[in-house]
Amino acid sequence: MKIKKLVDSFNYAIEGIIHAVRTQRNMKIHMGAALLVLIACFFYDLSKFELMAIFISITLVIAFELLNTAIENAMDATTNYYHPLVRIAKNTAAGAVLVTAINAVVVGYIIFWDKLNSISLIIMSKIKNSNPYMIFVVLVIVCILTIVMKAVFGEGTPLRGGMPSGHSTIAFSIATTITLITAEPLTTILSFLLALIVAQSRVDSDVHSVWEVAAGALFGILLTLLLFRIFG
Repeated sequence: MKIKKLVDSFNYAIEGIIHAVRTQRNMKIHMGAALLVLIACFFYDLSKFELMAIFISITLVIAFELLNTAIENAMDATTNYYHPLVRIAKNTAAGAVLVTAINAVVVGYIIFWDKLNSISLIIMSKIKNSNPYMIFVVLVIVCILTIVMKAVFGEGTPLRGGMPSGHSTIAFSIATTITLITAEPLTTILSFLLALIVAQSRVDSDVHSVWEVAAGALFGILLTLLLFRIFG
């Protein structure tokens, strides 16, 4: 009986995590980012303390997002009208998640920046010495492969809906191209900010889900880097 209760408690906890992933957009983003970071750990020689810092940061973000979800649901269940204290409670819980997310970004920057910097310098030097017409070739290839991906998933049209988001793919592909050509921090920030605005507009207009937009952004960045690596 005690073992059954213990197993049930684990099942309830896992059900709570699954519910948060299924219903909360931010949890999906956190899970996706955590997966990418953990995959990146296989490609770099990280020390024990660096791995500990990464695992602790990921755990804090996910745990606080779960607490935030619990607080929001508890407030909604007990209050069926607007109350300023409920708003404060929800905003404070969301602020706690934001603090842990910022901490995770800082930890990732400290650990991975030096390791990525040498690779990015090699790629940028090759791109700057490549034929300028290759930029347009790369963008055309990105557009074609995006259409192919939409055909594979069989959803939406070339210009509306479906997996991945074509607008996000092209926007982040252009932002990546601009970054690789100029290597100016301000230009990089502005380029990706504009790409993020494009992606957000697709979600706000209910044309794409967060997953479709995130997939398009990741597909555009990685594909552009790969093509420049091959043809640069």
